[in-house]
Amino acid sequence: MIRTVTATALVSLFLASSSMAESDPVVVELFTSQGCSSCPPADKLMHELAKRDDVIGLALHVDYWDYIGWEDEYANPDHTTRQRAYARGGGRSMIYTPQMVINGQQDVVGAKADELSRIIDAHLKAAPEASVTATRAANDVTVDVTPIELPEGATYEIRVVEYSPMRHASIRRGELAGHELDYANVVESWHWAGSWDGNQAQQYSVALTSDLPAVVLVQEAGHGPIVAAARVK
Repeated sequence: MIRTVTATALVSLFLASSSMAESDPVVVELFTSQGCSSCPPADKLMHELAKRDDVIGLALHVDYWDYIGWEDEYANPDHTTRQRAYARGGGRSMIYTPQMVINGQQDVVGAKADELSRIIDAHLKAAPEASVTATRAANDVTVDVTPIELPEGATYEIRVVEYSPMRHASIRRGELAGHELDYANVVESWHWAGSWDGNQAQQYSVALTSDLPAVVLVQEAGHGPIVAAARVK
């Protein structure tokens, strides 16, 4: 666990309007826990990311700090598995909170706003590799993916992620005992749409399980780079 995190000025960095199109947002995944005393600054930063049109911020609560004395009510062991897969892909054996992973590629300590801002800006300036759109009718989602400039031989996984824009926790035990905390963009469920070879445009259908907002992620198989993402409209 990262236990020494210096809070920085968050609002000024993350409320600036972006010149990039909303159709090509950068995905920032925050691995966090209600049992982590160093996580509130990163959780606060996620509130600012959630306000941006050019960023898709997702809070993935993990379960490996539950033993400290407070079980994170939003934790999902699949989120821990996803974080471990990112670590293996980056040649690391350790996982920690708070950690932010940007477009499935770079990672930063979750509250390092300056470093995060630089990485996000670099991704916003990069040439797109694929495009994706997602439309919704009731709980049925139609996803359309189109290649732009993808590497040959790679395969991609299409997933639709449902999330709660805001959730509250009254923490009674553990390192954050006594805190009343709000969490932004808490991931609730993942839906598999299918695999894609990236060679030509393709369409997928997914049935969601709630009326929560959702996003679609196009990610290289094996927890590789996220090459396209969009909000479900």
